[in-house]
Amino acid sequence: MTNEEQIIKAGQLLSNPRNQKQEVQALQDTMYVIGGKWRLLIINSICNGNRRFRDIQRSIPGITTRMLSRELKDMEANQLIKRTVTPDTPVLVEYSETDYCLSFGGVILEMISWGKQHREKLMHGEGEQV
Repeated sequence: MTNEEQIIKAGQLLSNPRNQKQEVQALQDTMYVIGGKWRLLIINSICNGNRRFRDIQRSIPGITTRMLSRELKDMEANQLIKRTVTPDTPVLVEYSETDYCLSFGGVILEMISWGKQHREKLMHGEGEQV
């Protein structure tokens, strides 16, 4: 997104005069739902086709079984993922992204893009160091 596009979007999204309390609340709500070390990685894993608990866990280096279980429960409560239980033998539990989760996809893509640009900038020493 160009700077001009960002200015236009900001004008459409932000109130005039600016309401800092409302903006802070919106940022806090977003960080609560997607914050933490693991949530975006879990969303990315599920969106990449990992549906079963062990597949998700294997795709995320360093996440513990307990942490993944806790995060999946929280994410289900926040309607980001759906847990489906198929009563076969053995029982099959699968996780999938919800439409609500997919609505966040543009933000995740922008974060991936920014992260790649940031790493490139640091590796090539362009401009100021962060």
